[in-house]
Parts: sequence; structure tokens; C-alpha cells
Amino acid sequence: MSQSKIPDFTETELWTVRGTLRERYGKEVETQLADTEVMLGSAGDMAWCPAIFWSAKGANFAIVKTGAKQYRAYFYYHPESQLGTGIDNYDEIGDCVISVLQVEADHLRKQKIKIDQHPAKDDKDSPEKPDRSPLFWGD
Repeated sequence: MSQSKIPDFTETELWTVRGTLRERYGKEVETQLADTEVMLGSAGDMAWCPAIFWSAKGANFAIVKTGAKQYRAYFYYHPESQLGTGIDNYDEIGDCVISVLQVEADHLRKQKIKIDQHPAKDDKDSPEKPDRSPLFWGD
């Protein structure tokens, strides 16, 4: 396991994340800070990294700080199936947050299209059906 210390989120980084979430959802979104163990590099080295988590509209999100000005983004609906943005590392936290929100919105839109094209029986008015709106800015 790697012993290198990844720096904590700065106040500016936290302000950027929270401001972007406020813009996206139109209200304050509660965020939580944590440490999470992630694999860094191709050698499979594990390291404890600072992370910021939030939940919104049925999805859970995490931004993991993997180095000074290095970030990874994940989202998931169920912990066993985490999804990413397709980009391993971002060097700007604002780009990282916007990207994960957009990829999650696109994922949700594709799932909605599948459901609309092939609706399940007795699912039409199910109270368990997740809220799918608004999908993203301007949608």
C-alpha cells in the first residue's frame, strides 16, 4: 500500500464542488468528506485518498482526490455497480464535477429511453420508479 499522503481538499475545491451542485440542482446539496482506498497507477498500488460524496435524485456521487490537482469521478445507484466518466484523471475539479453530472444525466436519459421503448408490465405508475427530472442544465 502506498504511504504517500494525498493532500486534503482545499476550501477553494470544496467551494467549486458545492457551487456547481447548487447550480445543477437549484438548492444546497449536502456533501460529506471521507477517505477512501483506491488503486493508483498501473502497479496496483492502493492509497488512502480524500473524497467528497453526495446523493441526489437517486444517484450517489464521489469525487476522489488522487493527488495535488488530480481527481477521479464516480457515480452509482447501487454500490456494487460504480460507473465513471471514462476519464481516469482530471486536473481541474470543476471539470471533474461537471463531467460526472453530465455522464450520469446521459446514463439516466439512456435508461429512460430503454424503459419508454420497453415498459415493464405493472410499472407504469409504480411509486418506486425513480424521479428522472430534470436531467441536466437546459433539459
